[in-house]
Amino acid sequence: MRAAAVSIALCAFFLTAVVSAGPEAGNPRVLMRTGNPRVLMRTGVGDIIVEIDVLHAPITAANFLAYVDRGLFDGASFYRVVRPDNQPGSPVEIEVIQGGLGFAEETKALAPISHETTDKTGIHHKDGTISMARGKPGSAASEFFICINDQPELDFMGQRNPDGRGFAAFGRVVQGMDVVRSIQRRRDRGQMLIEPVTILSVTRIN
Repeated sequence: MRAAAVSIALCAFFLTAVVSAGPEAGNPRVLMRTGNPRVLMRTGVGDIIVEIDVLHAPITAANFLAYVDRGLFDGASFYRVVRPDNQPGSPVEIEVIQGGLGFAEETKALAPISHETTDKTGIHHKDGTISMARGKPGSAASEFFICINDQPELDFMGQRNPDGRGFAAFGRVVQGMDVVRSIQRRRDRGQMLIEPVTILSVTRIN
């Protein structure tokens, strides 16, 4: 009788655990989130924490983390802001802030990476998404941007880039969107910040 009681108690415990886990418990994307590496960007105007999706965008995520682990982003900057009021004549408007080593620091960049499209990764350009800046597909290296509000025209088949292949998203801001928005509001000349925001350091925090 005692063994039967223990067995019933254990069954009740496991049933409760499954119910408590909720409908998202079996979703691998949800389970994966807690294991994703996070990086802390310390800037001259505040901190931004970004979660890097190494499972769904392995090439792009590994590239970004290589820059982080080698300390190459320390001393970089956010230097470009795109808002509705500073892209006159553009048939497709977007809202982002862009950062990285900048054009004068290209000698520090690692080799360009293959282009991971959003239709393959499933990571779309939503509010707070971090993605790679590029020219032609396969040219992304050190420059990245963060979306302000949803930007579907940056996804695969979006119209911002004429080739229709979109940009390679690889993570999201989980803390510090107020800092991102404050950077976007700073004074610019032709989308380039008059006073770039220094990225003091970028380090893993888990």
